[in-house]
Amino acid sequence: MEKTWRWFGAKDIITLDMLRQIGVEGIVTALYDVPPGEVWASEAIYSLKDHIEQAGLHWSVVESLPLAEEIKYGAPERDRLIENYKASLSNLGKAGIKTICYNFMPAIDWVRTDLHRKLPDGTYTLYFDKIRFACFDCMILQREGAEKDYTTEELEKVRLLYNRMTEDEKAVLIDTIIVKTQGFIHRSISDGKTDPVQAFKKLLQLYKGVSKIQLRVNLKYFLERVIPVAEEYGITLCIHPDDPPFPVFGLPRIVTGEEDIEWILDAVDSPANGLAFCTGSLSAGIHNDVPALACRFAGRTGFAHLRSTGLLPGGDFIEASHLEGKGALIEVIRILEKQRPHIPMRVDHGRLMLDDVEKNHNPGYSFYGRMFALAQVEGIMAVVQDEIESGKC
Repeated sequence: MEKTWRWFGAKDIITLDMLRQIGVEGIVTALYDVPPGEVWASEAIYSLKDHIEQAGLHWSVVESLPLAEEIKYGAPERDRLIENYKASLSNLGKAGIKTICYNFMPAIDWVRTDLHRKLPDGTYTLYFDKIRFACFDCMILQREGAEKDYTTEELEKVRLLYNRMTEDEKAVLIDTIIVKTQGFIHRSISDGKTDPVQAFKKLLQLYKGVSKIQLRVNLKYFLERVIPVAEEYGITLCIHPDDPPFPVFGLPRIVTGEEDIEWILDAVDSPANGLAFCTGSLSAGIHNDVPALACRFAGRTGFAHLRSTGLLPGGDFIEASHLEGKGALIEVIRILEKQRPHIPMRVDHGRLMLDDVEKNHNPGYSFYGRMFALAQVEGIMAVVQDEIESGKC
């Protein structure tokens, strides 16, 4: 597989020269200053592509070309926004960029409650604490009907936690769960004047009455219109699994496991309708056998995210070492190297370590932690390649 790296553009303190030195081959990036729904102009695409190539690398994957929320919940203006999306796809295709990652998660992408969970070795990782999440949902967000999603025992723990939380701790939880997440999907939910909690509640209201069935219908509507453009330019449009792969905030999730993925790939049966196989997102679901999913959907996988999670009691999970956890990366890499050897892959969510602790990296995207993970994964790939060449695999 091609070794790629998510790079956040010219403002990223991790430079392209640094990435060349650690063995990165392809860059995964986007036009981060373009809001969802607007057309990616050819001039901007070629400018970024040329900048990457001047550093001796190439733009391997767009992650992501984000969908406007109106497309997801089916607003009247979605047709205009889909036309804009098609125009962006066309411009990317003309520039020779063939792999596009996107997601169909309503309102919010990844969800964690702790961005700096300290581990015994002194490094930090991302963490999801179900009770802290429920505390935000029920007590801070005060979402209507939220209590129905939790047990009586969980709600008692929520009340105890909330009563001992300081205002600073509540502010950190708000920033962790919604502010930083919104920043990842090209949208600011807080401009310093707007209350982020109230802004997020308004965003959730847009999905009132949107069921899992309706969200699927909206995804199929989108795919039926954009896949012909992807086919024309030889693009693989890769949908990313939900993170985590279960409902949050009462919102439907439609990319959570085998049945969902099969439905999506069958909805528009085309090689251009593909999967971004994320071992981390999928492994956070107790229902998922990640190697089995890799084997089942290898033929439609156009891009791989390699990380792992460890499931803990009570619904908690932690970002695990790339050599451990439920992601089972050794076996997944063995499957993908045999069946999809030329697709781009990138390591994901490295630990925060060494002097990166003092730097303002995006959560999960520090330099040393991902470099360490890349070394681990590259070692696995080398062993698997030896197995394949020697006939042992």
